[in-house]
Amino acid sequence: MANLALLLLLGDIKKTAATVAWDMLQYYHGNESGQTPGILPGPPPAGDYYWWEGGAMWGTLIDYWYLTGDTTYNDLTMQAIQFQTGPDDDFQPPNVTLSLGNDDQGFWGMTAMLAAEEKFPDPPADKPQWLALAQGVFNTQASPERHDDTCGGGLRWQIPPTNPGYSYKNSIANGCFFNLGARLARYTGNTTYSDWAEKTWDWMISVGFLNKDNYAIYDGADVSNNCTQINKAEFSYNNATGSDTWKNRLEKLVDHGLETFFPDGIAYEPSCEGVGTCTTDMVSFKGYIHRWYSTMTQLAPFMAPKVLPVLKTSTEAAIKQCTGGALGRQCGFKWNTGKYDGRTGAGQEMNVVGAVSSLLIGDAAVPVTGDSGGTSKGNPNAGSKPNSFQRPETPVTAGDKAGAGIVTIIIIGSLCTALTWMSIGA
Repeated sequence: MANLALLLLLGDIKKTAATVAWDMLQYYHGNESGQTPGILPGPPPAGDYYWWEGGAMWGTLIDYWYLTGDTTYNDLTMQAIQFQTGPDDDFQPPNVTLSLGNDDQGFWGMTAMLAAEEKFPDPPADKPQWLALAQGVFNTQASPERHDDTCGGGLRWQIPPTNPGYSYKNSIANGCFFNLGARLARYTGNTTYSDWAEKTWDWMISVGFLNKDNYAIYDGADVSNNCTQINKAEFSYNNATGSDTWKNRLEKLVDHGLETFFPDGIAYEPSCEGVGTCTTDMVSFKGYIHRWYSTMTQLAPFMAPKVLPVLKTSTEAAIKQCTGGALGRQCGFKWNTGKYDGRTGAGQEMNVVGAVSSLLIGDAAVPVTGDSGGTSKGNPNAGSKPNSFQRPETPVTAGDKAGAGIVTIIIIGSLCTALTWMSIGA
C-alpha cells in the first residue's frame, strides 16, 4: 500500500502519478471482453459516465505519458481513441447521437490535438491521424450548418436538433471550438483557424457569456429569449501568446480564475462543491484546470511565478486526502478539507493524476508544431459531414442547463491555454 502523501513529500512525483493512474484505470473496462473500447461505464442509467469523459481521461493519460515518460498505457490509449473516431473520423460515432454535444465532440478533438502537439506515437498509416482528427472536429463545428443567426451566432450546446439542450448556447461548446482554432492555427500556421478563434472570442463578449470587465465566464443561455437570460453559474473548466492584447486578456482570465477557483491556493468548485450538488461530470474538472494552467506556463512563461506555486499547493492538498478505500489511497473530491470525503470515482482519480503529473511541467518540452518537430499528418478537408438535422427544436429544461454547466468549468482553463496559443501564433 502506497502512502501517496509521503511519496509526494519525498519528491517521487512519477511514482505518485503512476499509482493514481493505475487506480484511475480500475474504473475503465473497455479493454475487457464484450465491452466498448474508449468509454467509461455509462451513460446513465447504464453507468455513471457520459461519453465525453472517456475522451478527457485519454487526454489526461497522454499528458501523463508526456510528463512522466511512462509508456505503460500508450497502447490502451491508442486503441481507445481510435475506436471512438466515428465513421467520418470526426468523433461523431452513431451510438452517442442521443447525447452528442459540440462540447463532447470538442473534448475528443482537444485530446487528438494534444496527441499531435505532444508527439504521442502516431497511429498506423491506415488509421485516422491525430492532427486530421482535430481538423475533422473543427471543420464540422465551423460548418455554416452549426452556426445560425440566433443570439448573433455561436455554437449550440447539442448537435442533433432533437436532443434536449439544442436550444441552449453555452460557453463550453464555444470555448472548445475557440481552443481548437487557436491550437490548429499555431500547429499549421493557417490563419483561417485563428480568424475563427478571434470571431468566437468576440461573440462570447458580445452575447455576454464572457464579462469584459471582470473576465468571469458564464454558462450559457437559451435561444428562445435571444440569449438575454444568462445562466451565470461559473465552473473551473471554462476558465482554463506575442500580442499585447492577448497577453492582457490572458492575465485577466488567470487572475479571475485563481481568485475564483483556487481560494487559499486549493482547487475548489464554487458553483457546486459547497452545497454538495456536484455531479459525476463536475467532479472531474479540477484536473483539467491543473493540466491547462501548467501548459499555459510553458507557452507564456511570464505567468509561471503566479500560477505554479498555486498548483503545487493545490496538488499537495489533493494528495493529502487520498486515504480512502481498501488500499487506503482512494482520492475523494474535496481537496480543501484534508480528509477523504468518501466519494470516489474515475473523475476524482483523474483530477489527481492531472495535478500530480503537472508538477513535472518544468522539465517538459514545449508542445511542437508542424514546423518544429511535429509528425502528425493532417487533412484540412476532414469533417465534411457536420450532421445538420432539419427537425424541430426541443426546448431546454433546467436539468439540461445544469448538465451543460457541468462542462463549463473547463472553459476558464481551456480559454487560458488557448489564449497562450493565440499569443504565440500572433
